[in-house]
Parts: sequence; C-alpha cells; structure tokens
Amino acid sequence: MAGNTRWGPYTSMKALEQRGPLVISRADGVYVWDEGGRRYLDAHAGLWLANVGYGRQEIIEAMHRQASELAWFSSFGGFANRPSLDLADRLVDLLRPDAMGAVFLSGSGSEAVETSLKLARQYWKVQGHARKVKFIGREQAYHGVTLGALSVSGIPANRTAFEPLLPEVRHVPAPLRHACRFHAADAACTLACAEELERTIVFEGPETVAAFIAEPVQAAGGVIVPPPEYLSTVAEICRRYEVLLITDEVVTGFGRLGSWTGARHYAVRPDMMAFAKGLTSGYFPMGATAVRGEILDTVRDSAGAGTRPEFLHGNTYSGHPIGAAAALANLAIIEQERLPERAAKMGRHLRKQLAALQSAYPAWIQDVDSEGLLGRIALKTPPDAQDAGSAGQRAVDHMREHSGVIARSVGSVLTLSPALTVAPDEIDAIVTAAGDAIAAVCRFGDASGS
Repeated sequence: MAGNTRWGPYTSMKALEQRGPLVISRADGVYVWDEGGRRYLDAHAGLWLANVGYGRQEIIEAMHRQASELAWFSSFGGFANRPSLDLADRLVDLLRPDAMGAVFLSGSGSEAVETSLKLARQYWKVQGHARKVKFIGREQAYHGVTLGALSVSGIPANRTAFEPLLPEVRHVPAPLRHACRFHAADAACTLACAEELERTIVFEGPETVAAFIAEPVQAAGGVIVPPPEYLSTVAEICRRYEVLLITDEVVTGFGRLGSWTGARHYAVRPDMMAFAKGLTSGYFPMGATAVRGEILDTVRDSAGAGTRPEFLHGNTYSGHPIGAAAALANLAIIEQERLPERAAKMGRHLRKQLAALQSAYPAWIQDVDSEGLLGRIALKTPPDAQDAGSAGQRAVDHMREHSGVIARSVGSVLTLSPALTVAPDEIDAIVTAAGDAIAAVCRFGDASGS
C-alpha cells in the first residue's frame, strides 16, 4: 500500500500514491485551509452540504453540551433521547407544508433512501398489494451507495462493478433540458421524459410498481435542472396510478434551491422525502426519512395490538443525540438568518454571472444552468481531450491550483454548490476562476472564445 493506508471514498488510489492527498486542516465561513496554510474558496460546500458555512460556534457548542450530558445511547426497542424527539417534532413542523407526518432518523443519505425503499414495499404489502415491489428511478440519478440506493441510481459508472443489483428496478430518462433526446434544442419542451414514466408504469403494470424516486434537481448527475412543470407532472402521474412518490432531498433540502425543500420549490407533495447533508450542514453524519402520516398509520396498525416492531429496520446510530443537537442548532440558523431566501437572492446573481460567462466563451461552453445555489457549466470537449470528462477535471484542477477555488466536475460539467452564506463578490470570484480555467484548458482560440 506504499504509504496510503486510508482507502479514500471515490478516490483513485494510484493517483493518490503519486501526488498524495490535499489535507484540509481548518475551515471558516466559505473558506478552507490546507496543512500548508493556503486558503481556498469552497465553491462546493464540501460535498453539496455545508449550507450554513464552516465554523458556526452555535452548532459546535450545542454538540459539546450534548456530548457532555449524553454522547450516545441506543434508540432501539422504545429507548429515545430528548434531542432526537425534539428534532422529530421540529422536522414535522417544518415539513408540514410538504404534508409529512413522521420522520425516521438514520446516519446518512444512503440510509435515508434505503429506509424509504423498504418502507414503500412494506406499505403496499400490509395493504394486500404484495405485487407492488418495483421501483422506478431515473438515468443519471444519484441516490447513494447502499445496494438498494445504488439500484435505483442511474449513473452507469457507479453501478457496473457491483452488478447484479436489486431486481425489479426500472429507469426512465432524466429531464435534460439542454440535451433532450426527444426534441431539437430549439423546439418547445414536450415533457416527453415525464410521459416515459407513465409509459413505463403502464408497461410494467401499475399493480407491480411500488414507488418512483427522484431528486428535484439531479445534483451528482451534473446539476440537471428540470423544466419548471416536470416534477408536478410526474407527481400527478404517480397519483393517477397509485405509485408512491419519493423525493430525494439529500442535496436540495434545507434551503439550497431557495425554498426549504425541493418538493416545495416545485409545488408538489410527495409521499416520502429523504434528507441528509444540509440537515446538519456536515457537522455530524445524520439522515432522515420523512413520510406522510397515513404511511406511518398504515404500517403501525398492521401489527394489531401486538408488541412486535412493525418496521423491522434500524441503524445503530439512528437518532444520535449529538447529531440531533447539531441538526436543531443548524435548522435554527437557517431559519433565523433566512437562508432559503438568501439562497434565492444569491442564486439570481449566480445565474446572471453564469449567463455572462457563457456569452464570453460561446465556443467553449455547451450550456450553463442553475437553480438557487446549484449551478452547472457544461463544457464542449476540446480536441486534445482523451475522454469526455478530462476537460472538466482539468478545469477544476486549474481552479484549485491557480485561483484557490474548489469546485467539482461531473464528466465535462463543472458543478457549483457554495454555502448559502456566500456573498456576491465570492460568487464573482468563483465564476471568474471558472472562466480562467476554461480559457486555459479548452484552447479553442483566443481569450475571447471566438
């Protein structure tokens, strides 16, 4: 293992042996520092999640107080801790406009999605619909790394090494506004991608389909922003055929799109919602699965008057008291500082700057898009690129090395997801760094992009 004993997540270990890791030693606001003392503007909020920014003493102190009183105790078999109970109440109150009535706490987004999938199957079984076991996901979707979550995900590179995955999973097209397979780029949107969901449900048989899962904006797939009416259209299709709608809010939850949830942003009420990331802004690993009250009631009442657990599922750290304390403090900051509203305002600035960037480099940029503080810059593949993704990776490497800005590439797409506390001049610095990197990497012509 030649000096690398830590097997990094989504990391090329061979490349790491050559260059070593970039060790981040401290962080504050929207900035992080490496061990050598260099400062970086974090344009990705770590990994789509540091919504309130780094170094928030309110969260750190809440975690310290809780650790001093009760660091952890099991929540299995009727035990609980006060922070987890308070968090459940807080989330149900916060999610009332989304029609959620109960939450199941876990340790990550993958676990939150896995919980929703298992609940969907059990929900239909206890109602006598034992054949409703199939799930429908979307191409280019990311829902996590556990087997169920990976099975409904739609990024081939993440799946192939682990196949065969769960059976009875189908996939429908993503709502690719800028590269739609159903019509020319200059034609009006027909929402044919949504119609594919209906076609698939009818083909498979509605009596066999348990749930459809969708990110309101597909983040790790390249920040795929749907047409405004897409989510409401697929929600209506799910209702028509009695298919549960699960929204994966791991990235879009808690303010990132300019609303508290992605479902609310697009004016839909799902049956279940999966959360993580922005729930604690990364200060502690925690996930949550929110469900309509009727789903809880149906599963709970299925066991009659017995004492056997109705839902035989749980995680060792479900309802972790330190995580719950962090989440409560984090949610208080988001509410008090009106960060969803701030994300909407800063998102408008980001969209304007991205449009200007595309105008400056039309020969090099395929498209730009954003919703709230999620943004994408899709590059045209330069002639000297060895593969479609190399331009994106070279661009984010250039941003980090030459401008001190950390972004993330998904193939040829640069993705942006700064903290909701980001300032206009910091957005300007991010977009300027992206422009400098594109000019350096693409080399199609002069600096004007002509």
